[in-house]
Amino acid sequence: MKQSYITRALSCDGSARIFFTDSTAVVAEAVKIHKTSKTCAAVLGRALTAASLMGSLLKDRDNSLTLQIKGDGPAGTVVCVSDYKGNVRGYVQNPEVELEANEFGKLDVGGAVGKNGYLYVTKDLGLAEPYNGVSPIVTGEIGDDVTEYFASSEQTPSACALGVRVSDEIEILAAGGFLVQIMPGADGDVIDKIEANLKMIPSVSALIKEGKSAEDVIDLVFKDVPYEVFDEFDTEYRCTCSREKYLRALISLPDKDIEDLKSSEEPIETECRFCGSKYVFDIEEIENGRK
Repeated sequence: MKQSYITRALSCDGSARIFFTDSTAVVAEAVKIHKTSKTCAAVLGRALTAASLMGSLLKDRDNSLTLQIKGDGPAGTVVCVSDYKGNVRGYVQNPEVELEANEFGKLDVGGAVGKNGYLYVTKDLGLAEPYNGVSPIVTGEIGDDVTEYFASSEQTPSACALGVRVSDEIEILAAGGFLVQIMPGADGDVIDKIEANLKMIPSVSALIKEGKSAEDVIDLVFKDVPYEVFDEFDTEYRCTCSREKYLRALISLPDKDIEDLKSSEEPIETECRFCGSKYVFDIEEIENGRK
């Protein structure tokens, strides 16, 4: 399976920009780690793809973005974290949830996520306080909800398309998406052309499954709109957990929690929600770190 990547392009007049990702390899790795159902493979895959695209809007190496989707559907909360290069990790609270196809015969992502709830975005920009944004869930399909977030929370007219193709054996056949944003002072004719083009485009996962490249997809979105690709880079499913991080977290626990751990007289085992790595500690190691 080829490496996942992000391609970014800007219309020549500066009216609009588009970020495209083929996230097939990223989503395949996540599904393997979390052993999701078919429906939750699509839920987590779309969320990871969205977070990767949103993270690539960040400026600096140390910045990160956390996307949380808290709907009232059976999949529960979805959490994804991306760095500024679109490297991403994530999980869905109830990865085993499976639903019947929706009325269109497609995986019922909206039903799994739920249509009541909120989408939360936290950006760690290296400042004293992180940026926090929130918007209501619109459809639970995630792409629509990200579009709503940019419009209502960041006042940036956007269109987000996401897609995941999953086989009956829960193999990721294709995954990806794009984010189009209208820039300040945009030409009205350019906006009209892009809006018309978006209505004619097949699903992004279908295009990726057919072998379409980033520029093939951008050509469709920016048909009759001159543009330039300004960069492209690889992305991956990347967890940043480590034994040292978990040890620091245990050392910082309140005294009462430490006493509870001591009373159990058992090794303390932790497990990363993002990658499944397990780290085992004994109480002496934790107590020594608190001295």
